[in-house]
Formats: sequence, structure tokens, C-alpha cells
Amino acid sequence: MSEYLPEGKLISTKENINILHSHQLLSEAMRDERILESKACLCDAQHNLIVDLGSIKGIIPREAGALGIRNGSVRDIAIISRVNRPVSFIVTDLTVDDNGNQVAVLSREAAQRKCMENYISKLRCGDIIDAKITHLENFGAFADIGCGIVALMPIDSISVSRIEHPKERFTVGMDIKAVIKSVENGRISLSHKELLGTWCENARNFSAGETVSGIVRSVENYGSFVELAPNLAGLAESKDGVKAGQQASVYIKSIIPEKMKIKLIIIDTFDYKYNPQIPDYFCKSGHIDRFLYSPEGCSKRVETVF
Repeated sequence: MSEYLPEGKLISTKENINILHSHQLLSEAMRDERILESKACLCDAQHNLIVDLGSIKGIIPREAGALGIRNGSVRDIAIISRVNRPVSFIVTDLTVDDNGNQVAVLSREAAQRKCMENYISKLRCGDIIDAKITHLENFGAFADIGCGIVALMPIDSISVSRIEHPKERFTVGMDIKAVIKSVENGRISLSHKELLGTWCENARNFSAGETVSGIVRSVENYGSFVELAPNLAGLAESKDGVKAGQQASVYIKSIIPEKMKIKLIIIDTFDYKYNPQIPDYFCKSGHIDRFLYSPEGCSKRVETVF
């Protein structure tokens, strides 16, 4: 398994656990600059992170808490927020404290620098990677793409079907797949919708004459757009009392690939509380240069070129 993974991916592996519980293996890991993981259990008044290594106490000094802490480009919240969460680190020293107890000095910054140099700096537009959602904002989702290094996924890149807030798709801590959308001045932007399937791939899961569930995304004077899947929506005939955000039971009148249209009739609606699940991906690994969402021959062309 790669060591350049979102924080939390290594912590439960047998190899990682064995190293943390052996002074000899910790020494070897320090020599090899091996990236390890454990849980930060405390942040002291000086913003040093105390890490539970099982066999001995671990400490990540404040200045080694994250890339950017030393020069002030990253705020201390990047350290404080790791309490009770997994952290990646490299062992930089094995020493003894004033009470004669063994202590491992750790560096999350060193792990992040290694990840940046050996993995993230080599990513190219169109690469599909593992990511973990760290926090959500109105404008997009932030995701850990390796050792706690975070990249932004703009809200319009999450799915083809439009949403009001990323919380409709993701929860904090959710493991997802993402595709590298852009790399500019060392900053990486992510996308997601290209992994959720084309119009045709999604439409194959539905047939005219079926009644299925959906989510009302918008209500217009000519009808309501109802999401059948994150990358698929149809237009339903107008019906009184329908509101955006409701769940709906819809009858599928017709599916028209050449026009990229699905015609629906709303049977019933009811209030809906979002309960995001890990997405179903049509593409999970590798690299994509081009994503053509619209059906071949459709007059409307929806495409992403990486």
C-alpha cells in the first residue's frame, strides 16, 4: 500500500500497528524516514501535539505540526483540529524525557513534505486519486489528498446535477475518489463529476414506465427538475406544492438520448433530510484525458478535457 494516502488510511494497517508497538521497528522507521500514522490525543498550551504510539509517548512539536506553520502561511488551527484524529508523521528522534521515559519526536511537516515531493508534485490533470473530505463550505469541499495536504473541489465540480451545498453529497471524513482538475502554482483543484458516469451510463439504470425516487432540485414555471442520480436529472411536469429539496416519487414517461432528456411525472413528494452515502463510481482509478458526458450525436455537447 502507498504511504502517500489521506490521513487515517494507514492507521489500522497491520504493518503500521506493528511498528508503533516495537522500539526496534520505530528505530528502523526513523532511519528509513517511513511515514506512519497514529491518533493525536492532546494539543498542549504550546500547540505541541501529543500522539499515542502505544509503546511510548510521541510528540509533534508545534513547528513540525504542518507545512506552512514555520513561515506563518498556515494557521495553528491546522494543528489544533487534529486532536482525536489520525496524523501522519515521520519519526525524527528517539530520546528520553526528564523523568527517564522514552519519547519519540515526530514531524507531520516532514511527512507532508515527503508526500508533496514524491507524490503530489507528480500528479497531472486527469489523474484519479483517493481523497478524504475534511470540511465543507458553501463554495465547495476540501479534501485531504495525502498526509493531511488539502485541495479544494469547487461545488460545480462535485456532480452534474446541481446542488446548493456540498453537504448534500458528502460528510466530513468520507473517503472518496477525485480527479485532478488543475495544477496552478503548486495548488491543486479537484473534480468529481467525471467519475460518476456519463448521461447514457446513468440512464441505463432506468426505463420508461418505471416509478422511481428522486430529489427535486429546482422548481421552474414550466416544470421541476428532479435528480434521479448525481449525474442524471429529468424534467417533470408542473405540480402544485412541489418544493426544491423534497424527495419525490416520479413516473418515467420517456427517455430520449438524442436530446439528453428524461420526461417525468411527479406522483408524490415529501420532506427529505440529506443522508449522503459513499458515491457509486463508474471510474475508480487510473487517468482520464477526456470525459464526454453527453450522448454521441446529441446536439448539446457536455465535455471535460483535462
